[in-house]
Amino acid sequence: MKKLVFALSALGALAAGTVALAEQKMDDMKSMDMKNMDMGKKGAGGAQATHHAKATVKAVDPEGGSVTLVHEPIKTLNWSSMTMAFKVKDKALFDKLTVGNQVQVDIVQEGKDYVVTAVK
Repeated sequence: MKKLVFALSALGALAAGTVALAEQKMDDMKSMDMKNMDMGKKGAGGAQATHHAKATVKAVDPEGGSVTLVHEPIKTLNWSSMTMAFKVKDKALFDKLTVGNQVQVDIVQEGKDYVVTAVK
């Protein structure tokens, strides 16, 4: 009986710790403006909203069609600086995406993905 009580107590403590960890992970996302995560967010006149970012190219995957960028804050999305992968709209853009290069990119939301549409 004592073993059962101990096991149930340990299980309860584990569950409480899991809930606390989940709440902490959500707290990490408080700086992100979730309203800008709406699918199909449109800009003025109903056009797809384009966001601009300065970034350093961290990794490229032309075959997979993605690039990993370390970008500065993106004010129009209320995003802080972070490292994240983006899909790339046109494979020709990979000519400008070399690891270590500092670039300026245009980004649009397509479904759940954010896609690089231009590189300068």
